[in-house]
Amino acid sequence: MSVSVGILTFLHNDNYGSALQAYALQTALRGLGAEAEHVDYVPSRMEKVLNLLRSGNSPRLVLEGLRKREVRARQPGAQRKAASFPPFYARHMRLSSPCASHAALKRQAERYTLLLCGSDQIWSPTWLNPAYFLDFARPGQRKAAYAPSLGVKTLPSQRKQRRMARLLQDFSYLSVREAEGQELLRAIVPQKEIPVLPDPVCLLTREEWLALAQLPHRKHPFILCYFLGESAAYWERVKRLADRTGLRVKVIPVTAEGYNQPYDLCDGLSPEEFLGYLAEAAIICTDSFHGAAFAALLQREFEIFRRYREEDPASRNSRIDQLMRALELDRDEEEIPWERVSAHLKDMRREGIRYLRALVEEQS
Repeated sequence: MSVSVGILTFLHNDNYGSALQAYALQTALRGLGAEAEHVDYVPSRMEKVLNLLRSGNSPRLVLEGLRKREVRARQPGAQRKAASFPPFYARHMRLSSPCASHAALKRQAERYTLLLCGSDQIWSPTWLNPAYFLDFARPGQRKAAYAPSLGVKTLPSQRKQRRMARLLQDFSYLSVREAEGQELLRAIVPQKEIPVLPDPVCLLTREEWLALAQLPHRKHPFILCYFLGESAAYWERVKRLADRTGLRVKVIPVTAEGYNQPYDLCDGLSPEEFLGYLAEAAIICTDSFHGAAFAALLQREFEIFRRYREEDPASRNSRIDQLMRALELDRDEEEIPWERVSAHLKDMRREGIRYLRALVEEQS
């Protein structure tokens, strides 16, 4: 009998990495014979307000998030980009009916043998939401986590630590995406086994990603910039790279600063087109974890930009640091040793699939 798996992660933040890691996790589970679908959690405004009050999240962060969303929404390709995600999900994935509240999540959970949360920064204590810890599961329902990220170097208030510990107690299987997150969770649930697993995008091969990509078929080699943060230093470094290599520069814009650069904009891309531009780039410049992960998976030269100050307790640099360590790219080498990188990616893929297979076979 096939196992029915309901997966919960971020689906509606108009983020390429979020969408593609969701696609990869569902694809991998289906490849193992599971009946997998994503729970389409679209919290209502009231749901968001209630969570803000219950979880002790800072209203300042909410307001900052709204400001950034409004800035993005004013950009030329924002609506076209946002409109590309629902068709992507319809073409390539299976989603449940929309769930706007905890009550709806509880009803939806009745359909599944196993609930699985992951990956992405769904366990960020900064934006704590118990739904992403599967707190809506029915009593006794099996719960597992595949490589969620905390995205911080230190845990916040004792209140949130206690709440996270309670939320994690009844998980049958835990895992995280970074060693730093592993250490943080071990401090609050020391009795739990918490392996570090690769991001879901690493569960698929280079050939599988290329089959999904929509290539732009550009005639000239180019530098591709994909930045989630804002820094004048980014663009100074890009200019030096362009001057040194003589390559054209193209930008997948996310921030207002990205839109204001004197380079070719690749605006309003679908997830498939996003993959295509990464696959054809001569060099990828990025501060994004998934930008770096896809550069490695697609075997493109890349340069990493540090988005956060190292002393910042909310720094999310650990995500890329973990990836670079796993691929042995945290050393100074003139050229990327792709054979070695491919071998590490194969090992990571095997490790992630082994974990998922254990989940599926236990429920069969």
